[in-house]
Amino acid sequence: MGTASLPRPSKIVCVGRNYVAHAAELGNEVPAEPLLFLKPPSALIQVGEPIVLPPAAGRVDYEGEIGVLMGRRASHVSEADALAFVEGIGPVNDVTARELQRKDIQWSRAKGFDTFCPMGEMVPVLDVDMDRLSVVTRVNGQERQRGSLSQMVFSIPFLISYVSRIMTLEPGDLLATGTPEGVGPLAHGDVVEVELPGLATLTNPVILGPER
Repeated sequence: MGTASLPRPSKIVCVGRNYVAHAAELGNEVPAEPLLFLKPPSALIQVGEPIVLPPAAGRVDYEGEIGVLMGRRASHVSEADALAFVEGIGPVNDVTARELQRKDIQWSRAKGFDTFCPMGEMVPVLDVDMDRLSVVTRVNGQERQRGSLSQMVFSIPFLISYVSRIMTLEPGDLLATGTPEGVGPLAHGDVVEVELPGLATLTNPVILGPER
């Protein structure tokens, strides 16, 4: 199922520093509990749509991630039952204005620009071998990131259960589960790919936005 058939989610819940090596590359400690933040649904774009770099934002990074699309309303679900509430798994790019992220106390501005959440095809969860799930990011055909579930600090079922005990996850909501090491800047003319090998590839061109 492609993103064109999906309703706009009520929320996009993201997890920060969920890979040890990524936390280290940005000079951060691994959190004792999942570090959560939100992206606005207005940040969503589909395969092939351009990521627009705000001219005044400074450095803007790609962050390839495994995305989880909720299929059922989830509130206070157990870790053991969590995957039963999932509709699909697919690639997501948590595009981030890195200089603004470092400048601000909270990350809404750095993470929330229009086009800063490309989302690929969501493959039905029953068709996904969760034990072999991985994510690869390429810029202009060159591999920049590679990560697997075994490298995550907090597993996908744990994250779903954890989030559902804070906020109800509605059908169509998106959970971005964190990025592996290797994040880096994007520039006008780049093409960035986030692939879940064997499942789906999310490809987006990068363009410089107009001065405001």
